[in-house]
Amino acid sequence: MTGALTGALLVLADGTELDGVVFGAPGVAVGEAVFNTAMTGYQEVVTDPSYTGQVVVMTAPHIGNHGATDQDEQSSDWGCAAVVMRSAARRHSSWRAERSLADDLAERGIVAVTEVDTRALTRRLRTAGAMAAAVGPRTEARRLRRLTASHGDMSGRDLASVVTTEHPYTVGSGTAGRVVAYDLGIKTDILRRLTDRGLTVDVVPATTPAAAVLASRPDGVFLSNGPGDPAPVERMVETVGSLLGEVPLFGICLGHQILGLALGAGTYKLPFGHHGANHPVRRLEDGHVEITSQNHGFAVDLWGLAGGSPPRAEPGAIPGPWLLPETVSTRFGRVRATHQNLNDGTLEGMACLDVPAFSVQYHPEAAPGPTEATALFDRFAAMVGAG
Repeated sequence: MTGALTGALLVLADGTELDGVVFGAPGVAVGEAVFNTAMTGYQEVVTDPSYTGQVVVMTAPHIGNHGATDQDEQSSDWGCAAVVMRSAARRHSSWRAERSLADDLAERGIVAVTEVDTRALTRRLRTAGAMAAAVGPRTEARRLRRLTASHGDMSGRDLASVVTTEHPYTVGSGTAGRVVAYDLGIKTDILRRLTDRGLTVDVVPATTPAAAVLASRPDGVFLSNGPGDPAPVERMVETVGSLLGEVPLFGICLGHQILGLALGAGTYKLPFGHHGANHPVRRLEDGHVEITSQNHGFAVDLWGLAGGSPPRAEPGAIPGPWLLPETVSTRFGRVRATHQNLNDGTLEGMACLDVPAFSVQYHPEAAPGPTEATALFDRFAAMVGAG
């Protein structure tokens, strides 16, 4: 940080107010406040389209020490509404750096505040749940309080239609197969994982009809990550319903939720979501535990198809053991739960047994995060090749 320090204010919907210092782009921002527990990868976090409409609170205390580079951007157009930090680096040092984080945020128009008590803020969100927050200069305190009071939560918001690409484009020129990727807020590293396996990827808008995709005779279809509530993305749900059984399909994050809705399952909002790069997930077939990267506020209710109800732990409650339904019946045949979150018992993956389709709730591309789950892209590539 350079120059005079300008006082900042963060206002939560419950009336909580925290002081800070202005950092990043000038102005004010409002969104749903969530906390991210990743220790590294701050640039990948703030440029992830899945954070559109959210104020991201970084729990790692020191942010910006290695600057920013175009190589780590997950989107050039979309990202979080604002970012909140405990301590922003005064100087950055990395041979990869092309600019400082402050300059990067300013260029992208992302409002940020630092010198905030993020430990207290995270504890508040962990106890009360994700809620609206507004950030900006302290001189705008009255406006910030007004914005927070009038801002709703993520429920019912179709943000995938906002962030999706306007025009189709192609990435890669491999010979292992051609897949169509629905852009619901797709990240750059997801495309890299697909093209690294020799796949040619045709990225299409979320509004692309199933008939148009099938007419192009792809070897597979990929459903990307994205922001917002999956329930109102009804057109995409119908599209996936028309694709199931016709072509191999792989979905992650929002794509996983869209697949769940297409299969007849429901979705529900989590108290404060899963945001970070250290979430333990158990692979049910063998008990192996993966440490995963996650960014979502909603989950799939597979229990409803089995006549039960999902775990709905209240904010701050101690999680308990929950059993996932082993196999449920849908109009597309049997569906099996494949992965479960060990923090709160929520569904983290599923596979269709009678049509070629599977999905996971977490981010196997690991940007940022561990690379333990990248083999899922190998599985999809093999499915595409076999088709």
